[in-house]
Parts: sequence; structure tokens; C-alpha cells
Amino acid sequence: MLKELTVPVPRLTVITLGVNDIRASIAFYDALGFSRRLKGTGEAVAFYDTGGPVLALYHWDRLAADASLEDQPRPTTFRGMTLAWNCVTREEVDEVLAFAVEKGATLLKAAHATDYGGYCGYFADPDAHVWEVVVAPGIEVGEDRRVHLAE
Repeated sequence: MLKELTVPVPRLTVITLGVNDIRASIAFYDALGFSRRLKGTGEAVAFYDTGGPVLALYHWDRLAADASLEDQPRPTTFRGMTLAWNCVTREEVDEVLAFAVEKGATLLKAAHATDYGGYCGYFADPDAHVWEVVVAPGIEVGEDRRVHLAE
């Protein structure tokens, strides 16, 4: 008789970004104010507390090898994914975008009103990972820095 499989509880726990220069990427994410944890990993891998899933930085070629994927050619265009930095107000969106650019990000799209009643803009980190900075209806940022979704 076959054993019935238990359905696991779904969770997103870590987002790992492949980076070209881990030292530069650590400096960038430190400058953005994310809190680095497990610093004993040195420059092998960097882990950041984000108030939700952990953000990890890992050498691009090693990450590709770990997943049994080719690391060349590397994408130079949109990768089909964005990271989001949800904000409480439109003013905060503007502040975050300006701050990220000051710390070395590239502004991709200035903040603007969206067709769904929100306000957002985009920046890219030094490895061209795209971040959306947004305030959106139905998504609130709590005192715990976590997003809370309306029912």
C-alpha cells in the first residue's frame, strides 16, 4: 500500500540574488539599510533581514552551478521578476527611490500614479536586479515592517 503524501505548508523564506561582485553588493545593501545577519559567512554569502523573507546575496556563477544551470550568457534585459519595497505613503516612495539612487542604484522609472490607484517607481541594483518601490491599495506596511494584505 502506498503511503499518502502530506501536503507541506507553502512558504517563501529566502530570495537569493546572483551577484557579480559580492563585496560591492554587500556595500550597496548595507548602504540601503538592510540588516546583515550571519556575518561569519564573510564574502561567501550575505544574508539580510528584510522584515519578511530573507534576502541573500551569492556569487552569480556559484548560484548557477548550484542549480545545475549555465551562468552564461547572463541576461542583459528584463528577467521576468521584480523585488518590491512597499511603502506607507507616496512621499516615502519618492524618498526610497532618491535614497537608493544616492547609494548606487540606477533609476529605471520615476515614481508615478498607477492605473490601479497606487504610486510606484523602479530602480535597479548594481547587478540589474529590478526593485519596485510602491504604495498600493489593499497592501499595508505594519509596524513590524511586514506587508499585510486586505481580505
